[in-house]
Amino acid sequence: MEVDDVSVREQLFHNRVRETFICVLLFTCLYILSYLILTHFKKNADYVTDDVEDATANKIALWLCTFTLSVAVCAVLLLPISILSNEVLLIFPHSYYMQWLNGSLIHGLWNLVFLFSNLSLVFLMPFAYFFTESEGFVGCKKGVMARVYETAVVLLLLTLLVLGMVWVFVALLNNHSARESLYDMWEYYLPYLYSAISLCGVLLLLLCTPFGLSRMFSVTGSLLVKPRVSDNPQIGGGVDRALFLVGGSTACWVSVNVEPLRTQFLGVQAKRIALEMRRRASPWQRNLFYPLAMLLLLALTVACVLMVCFHVLELLFDETAMPSGMGDPRLGTASFSMFGSLGAAVQVVLILYLMVSSVVGFYSSPLFTSLLPRSQDTNLTQIIGNCVSLLVLSSALPVFSRTLGITRFDLLGDFGRYNWLGNFHIVFLYNILFAGLTSACLINTLTWAVQGELIRAFGLHKLPLTVSRTTIPLKLLLANGLSKIQ
Repeated sequence: MEVDDVSVREQLFHNRVRETFICVLLFTCLYILSYLILTHFKKNADYVTDDVEDATANKIALWLCTFTLSVAVCAVLLLPISILSNEVLLIFPHSYYMQWLNGSLIHGLWNLVFLFSNLSLVFLMPFAYFFTESEGFVGCKKGVMARVYETAVVLLLLTLLVLGMVWVFVALLNNHSARESLYDMWEYYLPYLYSAISLCGVLLLLLCTPFGLSRMFSVTGSLLVKPRVSDNPQIGGGVDRALFLVGGSTACWVSVNVEPLRTQFLGVQAKRIALEMRRRASPWQRNLFYPLAMLLLLALTVACVLMVCFHVLELLFDETAMPSGMGDPRLGTASFSMFGSLGAAVQVVLILYLMVSSVVGFYSSPLFTSLLPRSQDTNLTQIIGNCVSLLVLSSALPVFSRTLGITRFDLLGDFGRYNWLGNFHIVFLYNILFAGLTSACLINTLTWAVQGELIRAFGLHKLPLTVSRTTIPLKLLLANGLSKIQ
């Protein structure tokens, strides 16, 4: 009996060491990737200043931002890793080389991401911001430690203020629960705060993702070479002539050494690069890649909308469609898609596509356009703001995907403890709003694209006046087109 107990304890010890090693290895790779990304965007002048104290403070803040960004990337990969792990165990149920992939590892990864995401959002990022802005208390010796003391005091006061505001809000809703939260803060107070933060992240995804889904077509079109290239000799040389004109304007901008003209110069330079790509593009790139990319984006977007609409019907007739938490993930027992491994692969692609669309929509919105990072020209405050924004979006992605019914993989760990997940009215209204906003954004984008093509087809873009969407209605364009055909 004692020998069996020893063997069981040894097995548990080896499993824990193996899971810890895998998590550390994964996080180290993500940390290196995040550091390379931030190094590409950071402004080097902030880290090589003559003031050693400022340079040290900026480096410490950059390390904290790197940690936060790596946690955000890991949060994005939570659901794809979990879904793919389940399918791999279904395909190789008795493989010796897949024994390390189990439910305990996945569950521990979810708990670590939840812990680190809240730690970064509540403590590390505010600490990084106040640390770069602090100078030490008046009368104290200047240095890095003086900044640490001032930042710790300010962060403590801010924490007390936020906790007090949340307690007052809870007291307004339920006085009895507010009294209990004073005696049992860990079990009620902090989960309530986490639930409020997750709800804000999910609402932000609700606003950014539909707009991002409509913007994906224009963003992808700007990165690829369109099949219609104006190489018509009647308009004067096509791409070669345009390159000549842009090259002359670039020379003019270079000769004018004025700082306010930097934006115009960058725009002209970007146009020159786009024209170079058009001239060097092969017929395959012009005539095949662009239509395939547009069709793929359209198929993914339509698949997302159809899955959400189907999930709305499931919510009306099936109680198991509601998002919920899962205590013990039993991987390798059944697929989380009715179409098997192919359906699981589609779920992973859709989850990643929704995340990319939400990021595109976030940076395309007028409120957050100023946060858009620029290569080698992003200050530390903007880096902190970008890391916080990406962490809020990515940490809400698992809840967002499960709420919309993109996957049936239930939430693990503390992700399933959010209070609002069990509210049918909130979940149902959220699905209706997402389907409606996405459809409205797509219809708006497609009608504007058709109207623009009609304007160019009838030669109205050559008019000296600016033709906008409000000046020429779509009905008038269609009537004009039918009259020309007749």
